[in-house]
Amino acid sequence: MEPDKRTNLLDLNRAGMESFVVGMGEKPFRARQLMKWIYRRATGDFEAMTDLGKDFRRRLADTAKISVPDVLISQNSSDGTRKWLLRVDSGQAIEMVFIPEPGRGTLCISSQLGCAMDCTFCSTAQQGLNRNLSTAEILGQVWLANRELGYSPDGNRVITNVVFMGMGEPLANYRNVVPAAEVMMDDFGLDLSRRRVTVSTSGLVPQMRRIAEETNVALAVSLHAPNDELRNVLVPINRRHPIKDLLDACWHYVDRQNARSVTFEYVLLDGVNDQSRHARELATLLRGKPAKVNLIPFNPFPGTQYRRSAEVAIDRFRDLVIKGGVVATVRRTRGDDIDAACGQLVGRVADRTAARLGERLSAMPGVHG
Repeated sequence: MEPDKRTNLLDLNRAGMESFVVGMGEKPFRARQLMKWIYRRATGDFEAMTDLGKDFRRRLADTAKISVPDVLISQNSSDGTRKWLLRVDSGQAIEMVFIPEPGRGTLCISSQLGCAMDCTFCSTAQQGLNRNLSTAEILGQVWLANRELGYSPDGNRVITNVVFMGMGEPLANYRNVVPAAEVMMDDFGLDLSRRRVTVSTSGLVPQMRRIAEETNVALAVSLHAPNDELRNVLVPINRRHPIKDLLDACWHYVDRQNARSVTFEYVLLDGVNDQSRHARELATLLRGKPAKVNLIPFNPFPGTQYRRSAEVAIDRFRDLVIKGGVVATVRRTRGDDIDAACGQLVGRVADRTAARLGERLSAMPGVHG
């Protein structure tokens, strides 16, 4: 079978779409028309784009396509959460999750097949990295979810928020993640506000500084420890970019983007990072800064040696952080009955052992798994 050489229009931001249509001999405004059909009306059929000329539609069908990942499995949680396993390659898949809440609907999307960051409490990280997703594969998740969730341009918006918190480290795929985010925030794209598109990072400092200059998404940082010694174990990228450098990049982002705050994600692991001293240390680290802490109860996965902190420990930790002068909330676990909760997304990537984990933890005084 001959390879399909048509351009996937989901790979193009507005500038790319304008260049594409101009290359076809059309006026640049045709790009805006195309984007509205694709994103605002969730239409993938060129023949249905009735305000485009018939000849233009015919040529589009010959040279372009709107191609999204295939749904392999769709699962529904008892709490309303939905998870999809999506095929992007032969034998390779990613996962995305939709979390409905009163007044909002959050879609958690993936940016890579697997992940190379090696965070020890994350199921995705234990699988290794296969490759980056293309811009089309990223936007295709949102486009597909809209269709799956019954999106209608005349009805209420189903997906109100998009978070890059699925499989992968978004800023390690900067070249494709940023154009995808731009389309999400584009008036002719998904038309989401900057506060409703969130990129989460484990701490790639150079890319954090770059994104502060180039786009205006909301920023979330996977912190998970209040000191370098512990974070070196839990989030190994910290050895390259320690907490001081990470926080400097966060405050630079706030200044450049005039952002309200940075959200710091903190997964609570029983006996590892959930002690009172850790809470006080975290509060000292962030006090007086434009920071919010999102505390996440650990979601177990097969093979992990970590345990979820007890409810009383979670509440104590939150209260101590708040008492220390920092805004802190606890994220309610959603979708854990279908392995759709934070840290549980796996997809299908080559398995890889994490035997070094036990050695790292045992080398640290006072830490047990």
